[in-house]
Amino acid sequence: MQATDVPVLECDSVCKEYGSLRVLNGVSLRLFAGESLALTGPSGSGKSTLLNCLGGVDRPSSGAVYLLGEVLSGMDGDALALLRRRRIGTIFQFFHLLPTLSVRENVEFPLVLLGVSEDERRARADALLERVQIKHRAGALPSQLSGGEMQRCAIARALVHKPALLLADEPTGNLDSQNGANILSLLSELTQESGAALVLVTHSEEAAGICQRRGVMRDGTLSENVS
Repeated sequence: MQATDVPVLECDSVCKEYGSLRVLNGVSLRLFAGESLALTGPSGSGKSTLLNCLGGVDRPSSGAVYLLGEVLSGMDGDALALLRRRRIGTIFQFFHLLPTLSVRENVEFPLVLLGVSEDERRARADALLERVQIKHRAGALPSQLSGGEMQRCAIARALVHKPALLLADEPTGNLDSQNGANILSLLSELTQESGAALVLVTHSEEAAGICQRRGVMRDGTLSENVS
């Protein structure tokens, strides 16, 4: 993308306070379509809080977060929820799959919330399950999957609605080294194919290595080539 295009994600002087504790201190960044940013830094530095603000889960105490030019803090709860459903995909360390739904149903779920037809839901889910190499497990429940299979399902679910922004919070933190390496390779390939902007929170050098840019969080501030 060219610098003249609207960023997928823009964070302008964001601060977040909980009572007298300031967790984020004037964080700014811009991310365009197809760009990837790894957020690294010690525990307690503000990485997860920043990710929550970027995804609209939490609101900044001051400053602003923009998604495709729309300021998140200017939206009411319903509008923000709809924007997140349409434009943001999230991958978690502990998968967060719905235990009573099959693999295919878990992947389809974001499309159910958006009112997509049953035929289109199934076609899109099956195409992604094929891509992440677990279509043969489409009818299985999450409890019947390995950790690597659960994360593959979670990646497919995060991408099925074609989000502009993908947020990943320690996506390999609950996997062994071989599964982690496979998931990182898959995540890198799929985000490049989709053109989504990716923000990846990680303690792993290997995970950070799949991103084009790296930001270091320390004491609520963000530095190193992030804007």
